[in-house]
Amino acid sequence: MVNSSRLMGAAAVALGLMACQPSTPDPSAATQAGPDAEYLASPEFAARGLPFSEAVRVGSMLYLSGQLGTVPGTGERISGGIQPETRQALENIKSVLERYGSSMDRIVKCTIMIDDMAEWPEMNEVYAEFFPGPKPVRSAFGADGLALGAAVEIECWATVG
Repeated sequence: MVNSSRLMGAAAVALGLMACQPSTPDPSAATQAGPDAEYLASPEFAARGLPFSEAVRVGSMLYLSGQLGTVPGTGERISGGIQPETRQALENIKSVLERYGSSMDRIVKCTIMIDDMAEWPEMNEVYAEFFPGPKPVRSAFGADGLALGAAVEIECWATVG
């Protein structure tokens, strides 16, 4: 037996959702939905010819590409393992943030990709040094085969303005 009140309720929800949709799709609606994205790359970064942006600014948010522990200007990974790589990756993040009008204390989200989860405590020790005040939210996962054989890659989102 069909519950008629349940069917009527579902129909009302469907009609309500349909009423929220525009009667004629507006092809320009996507460009009107929010601020434009600004794709950012320093001259040094652009000269490397990488297939991604250094950062993207959308409104008051700055989204950084993942950073490895590479020596600035060379693209060569720093030696010494997880702690020096983590420190250098975070210094690289600091540099990019400052170049585009933000700072470490304006980071709201980080994603950590780590090659060997057994090295988590050592990575976390260095990471914590860079966030003495309020901590950004963070996600982390083990990743096999990071670029350049890196031990860690860190991606961040920060506010600007």
